[in-house]
Amino acid sequence: MSSEIREITGGCLCGSVRFRTETCEAPVSCHCGQCRRWSGHIWAFISTINLRITGRENVRWYRSLDFAQRGFCGICGSSLFWRRDRADEIAVSAGTVDEPTEMTLSRHIFTAHKGDYYEIADKLPQEP
Repeated sequence: MSSEIREITGGCLCGSVRFRTETCEAPVSCHCGQCRRWSGHIWAFISTINLRITGRENVRWYRSLDFAQRGFCGICGSSLFWRRDRADEIAVSAGTVDEPTEMTLSRHIFTAHKGDYYEIADKLPQEP
């Protein structure tokens, strides 16, 4: 993916939450224990700016860290957002982005915490 800003859209499983946002980032795959528990496996995300949400009343926020929260659909439970307190960027779940995404995963983070039930077999950079 290039470094130019582009618009992406997406939403939850039931359609109660939709979003429109901008990014110039490629998706990143997080292997930390919290992301794995929250998503059911690894959590791929895209850092975004100017997030606009339709159905905001259906979004629930869970404070998972003392400095960050995770957003999900209060109706279907889809994992949607991660945001650091007082930050301009909000990460959106790559799996919720409308296709075609025209994106490619860029790297893996928190690989030292990955589950013992899988291997990271691609050749992408890995950050412990």
